[in-house]
Amino acid sequence: MNRISFHEEIKRNKRQSFFLITLVLIVLLALVYTIGFALGGDYFFFIIIFGTIFSLAYVVGGYYKSADLAIASVKAKRATGPEYREYNNIVEGLALASGLPKPKLYVMDNPQINAFASGRDPQNAVVCVTTGALAKLSKHELEGVLSHELSHIANYDIRFMTLTAVLVGMISIIAQMFLRSLFWSSLGGGGDSRDKNGVIFMIIGIVLAILAPIIVALVQLAISRKREYAADSSAVKFTRSPTGLINALKKIQDNKPMKVSGAVAPLFLAKPQREKEWFQTHPPLSKRIARLEKM
Repeated sequence: MNRISFHEEIKRNKRQSFFLITLVLIVLLALVYTIGFALGGDYFFFIIIFGTIFSLAYVVGGYYKSADLAIASVKAKRATGPEYREYNNIVEGLALASGLPKPKLYVMDNPQINAFASGRDPQNAVVCVTTGALAKLSKHELEGVLSHELSHIANYDIRFMTLTAVLVGMISIIAQMFLRSLFWSSLGGGGDSRDKNGVIFMIIGIVLAILAPIIVALVQLAISRKREYAADSSAVKFTRSPTGLINALKKIQDNKPMKVSGAVAPLFLAKPQREKEWFQTHPPLSKRIARLEKM
């Protein structure tokens, strides 16, 4: 069986992620360009600029408060008591080994095995684990899980995914504005004097406005899955062994669904796979385990 180099795996996943985010940019430019030809007019572009600025301001505000919002949404508490000594010691050792500052540590009350990391950069990062993870995982398995979360911090995955969220949000806003403008224009009886080219671009614009948000949402999910593969590979780099994370993921396969906010669900180490892979934020656990077993 051919072994996989985790260094090559990290590089490959990062290249694929940048390719996917470039695809989102292309879809955005195609949508704006087509709508511009279809409608024209300074007033419409003024609305686009205003909507884009509003979207950016909204997402940037959430970006700077992302860690606080994530912790508050799962009602987690700081891991400061003596019962969390091993948790703190493992993270401190991994942080020293990886050259990262130690993140703030939290615990959420949930019997399932899971964890997540959040924050805009390593200096403002948090890691949160479930009470189930602390109770059911061995020290070696918990180390594998925590190395995965520290990998997200080291790889700036939160920053990368925030940029994706900005682009996806912009596309959705522009598409909605275009479709609404057509609706109100039809009520006013406008648009009868359009030439043949204008009608063609109008049809293309309508198709793009409907399909673009769906396409970029699928791309966003694909980017999230690629980041999970990259974090798995980085975790092996930190611990020099895949067995802890493999055993933890095998235990997670028996997890029941966790009730968490949809906004923070992509942050977690694993999510129950009840739908087709294309519609999931995480790759199937079986695929992740198979990759790790080849490292």
